[in-house]
Amino acid sequence: MEYTLLSNAKGEEVEGPLVLTPNVFNDERGYFYESWNEKKFNTIIGKEIRFAQDNISHSFKGVLRGLHYQLEPEPQGKLVRCSNGSIFDVAVDMRKKSKTFGKWVSAELSEENKNQLWIPVGFAHGFLTISDHAEVNYKATGFWNKDCEHSIRWNDNDLKITWPIMELGFEPIINEKDASAPFLKESILKGNIF
Repeated sequence: MEYTLLSNAKGEEVEGPLVLTPNVFNDERGYFYESWNEKKFNTIIGKEIRFAQDNISHSFKGVLRGLHYQLEPEPQGKLVRCSNGSIFDVAVDMRKKSKTFGKWVSAELSEENKNQLWIPVGFAHGFLTISDHAEVNYKATGFWNKDCEHSIRWNDNDLKITWPIMELGFEPIINEKDASAPFLKESILKGNIF
């Protein structure tokens, strides 16, 4: 397993998120790869990470989910992969003491590249489905907790996330909860940041 540090749109490295690339073994039968290895993962991250639950979502082309995060007492780090189709996956730094607070990074995750995105605690997460459909699998370090969950608006002008919407040819499909999420400035005022 190899890993890549991510930079934001301005080329600034954002500490925390990593793209993990598995070693894929191909032969006449197809392919094999190790999608999860706790020992290797913890060595790369540099500390022991334990996952509490696995989640799977299925989305159609143009569906945008996010940007979601959970605060204490049940914050979540996530290890995200796309096992079918492809997504544009985004992590936004919500750590107020971070030099990259409010900055975002992205990675295309797909069935073809088999990459995974590690999003540590302290980041909001969202994705846009760019294939006809996508199945997204993610491991979470904390249990889902309605009282801890928060979100920020996907199209916040202060974030300036360059979602690949023009390539879709139509507006993204977003549920009401995500469409009415607070902007980053509101979350700061309410203290809903790390």
